[in-house]
Amino acid sequence: MAKILAIESSCDETAVAITDDGKLLANVVATQIAVHEKFGGVMPEIASRLHLENITVCLQQALDESKIRLEDLDAIAVTRGPGLIGCLHVGLQAAKTLAMVYDKPLIPVHHLAGHIYANEYIGTLKFPLLCVVVSGGNTELVYMKGHMDFEIIGQTKDDAVGECFDKVARVLGLPYPGGLPIDQHAKLGKHTYNLPHPNAGDGKYDFSYSGLKTAVINLANSLKMKGEAINVDDMARSFQDVAIGMVVDNAMKAAKDYHVVQIVLAGGVSANSYLREQMKRRVEGTGIDLVVPPLWCTTDNAAMIAKVAEHLYERKYFAPLSLGVDPNWKIDEQLTLLK
Repeated sequence: MAKILAIESSCDETAVAITDDGKLLANVVATQIAVHEKFGGVMPEIASRLHLENITVCLQQALDESKIRLEDLDAIAVTRGPGLIGCLHVGLQAAKTLAMVYDKPLIPVHHLAGHIYANEYIGTLKFPLLCVVVSGGNTELVYMKGHMDFEIIGQTKDDAVGECFDKVARVLGLPYPGGLPIDQHAKLGKHTYNLPHPNAGDGKYDFSYSGLKTAVINLANSLKMKGEAINVDDMARSFQDVAIGMVVDNAMKAAKDYHVVQIVLAGGVSANSYLREQMKRRVEGTGIDLVVPPLWCTTDNAAMIAKVAEHLYERKYFAPLSLGVDPNWKIDEQLTLLK
């Protein structure tokens, strides 16, 4: 194992973490939610500027907490993608600068691989497994035969589930991010609104959320024109039943077809209490092990990037300083980047 410093800046959290022989010594996160919530979503240019302001502060705090010196590190890891291009650039330039000045190897990490491997802080990954990756920018089912072996077997054809939560929350007058307030209101409501289950097309395990989002918006507008009040609790419950239901149904179908021994939840939407409850209920009695990440692992952080980097360090998976970001990087390309 090694001493690794990791940087994450793919969206609206600036994060720096340091691990030593697999032990997490520091995990500093500067969130921008308070800034972006007034816009109802992340403003890319503002996010990039805030990363510039926060990165050195987070770096210094992580070094102070870990009591590790930069010259004593074995490697510098960084999120290369996917994410917002300007935000990714800030993190990568910081990582490349440290790697160059201190002559340390640079390890490029896929953001979603980080969310998956964050689960190693609470348990052991058992193969073959199915990763249910659900967040504001991604909705994917990833099959893994072994470490760093990613195969995308299902994905959204349009909107990500987390993005859909945010837009529906805005229509209902709920705050950003929309996941938590919808989850809270859904517990108080009943499934009374008839919403569609969008067809994702030919993909057996694929998702589609655009139609569901549009249906909620149209229904809300229709009720408003009629002078009827929308029941926020009932709409939240009706929407969440369908949105999360698609995730659970596809995950269980894929888990059965691929004969996996473990299902791992990952990403921001994995914090959703209804998703956690439904997955626990559906795997009960199947013999499949379910790994549900602690809440601190569901939001973006650099500890998860460091965990992936530990595996990549053992493989000597190091990138040249000419490395660039890729906002559309696919998780199944993690190990093919340097070939």
